[in-house]
Amino acid sequence: MKILEADFVLTCNDLFDIIENGAVVFDETIIEVGKSEDLKAKYPDVTHIIAPKNSVILPGLINPHVHLEFSANQSMLTYGDFIAWLQSVIKHRETLGELATTELIAAKLEAMLKSGTTTLGAISSFGYDLEACEKTPQRVVFFSEILGSIPSAADAMYGDFLSRYHQSLDYKSPSFIPAISVHAPYSTHPILAKKAIELAKKEACVLSTHFMESEAERAWLDNGNGDFMTFFNAFNPHAKPMCEAGEYLVLFQGVKTLFTHGVQATHEELQTISNMDATLTHCPVSNRLLGIGKLDLDKVQENKIPLTLGTDGLSSNVSLSLWDEMRSALMMHANCDLESLSQTLLQAVTCNAAHALNLPCGKLEKGLYADMIVATLPQEVEIKEQLATQLILHTHQTHFNFINGEIV
Repeated sequence: MKILEADFVLTCNDLFDIIENGAVVFDETIIEVGKSEDLKAKYPDVTHIIAPKNSVILPGLINPHVHLEFSANQSMLTYGDFIAWLQSVIKHRETLGELATTELIAAKLEAMLKSGTTTLGAISSFGYDLEACEKTPQRVVFFSEILGSIPSAADAMYGDFLSRYHQSLDYKSPSFIPAISVHAPYSTHPILAKKAIELAKKEACVLSTHFMESEAERAWLDNGNGDFMTFFNAFNPHAKPMCEAGEYLVLFQGVKTLFTHGVQATHEELQTISNMDATLTHCPVSNRLLGIGKLDLDKVQENKIPLTLGTDGLSSNVSLSLWDEMRSALMMHANCDLESLSQTLLQAVTCNAAHALNLPCGKLEKGLYADMIVATLPQEVEIKEQLATQLILHTHQTHFNFINGEIV
């Protein structure tokens, strides 16, 4: 048993409680959270760990949506327009796959850990990231992804997906949790989507899917026109949408789902997501680089949808650090109150993300996993209510990272 002390404990619970001169008592799970002097008196014989001056203890950060298989990209892909980017991904996919070695992906995971990400949701399209994710000390929810739009090839595509999913099951453990991803309504035939969703229900695992990311997707699903019409006609001159957006959402009823992006989602679609056991993952840097618009946070909050924050992959980002992502979101959503948005963003990468991935962590609360980090600020914070904002502005790497109560 250990006790960790710091100037502040940021619980990241629903009330966003902040404890000055606080401490956490823990082993593999959290035993108690409170004032340092009270806990030291109550647990006099435990091992003491004292954080540096101006430090904050908070839950380990959780990145629920990251594509590690594109980690080799730096300047190979095209930005500014979604379809142009997608075409460049298809053009360079094989090269990027060859460059994304296990060693490279492991290095990206290590950098994420150094910045405080103790849990991640890895979206795996090909299985190239399996070995690195299985070996990393972080907690990984590993989403084997299915996509494909040609009915005649459905059996072959499902067989490939099933093989990758079963391979991930070989590594199942408390820190490696197999899961399922359905790529998107414009790219995954309903036959495949339904089969994958039924498997997720049977296996009682969480689902992830991209939804309403771009104006091109909106126009294609609504009217069968727009930029996707030109894109798909290059492969099939008789291409047409495989389903409507509302029909796609209905497929996910009854299973815990992370919907990602939602930038072009209507009020009615957000209401449908709200009525499900679902969350919405915001990827602000990816949205900006792909030119798809900005998520309306007010609409998300009006519909009471739990918000999470993801980095997406290095195919549409320059960093996998959640601190960088939060800083970008803080500047992007300039109409939001600064302190309120800062709290929302920190809860998005802690308690909300843990809820989305169905994991007992994300808060500093008795009985949850002792997944914690210590961030040290450059100077003393005088106004406690601005602690979240100061953390987002100034944190790049963490001083301590704990997973299951052990320093990593």
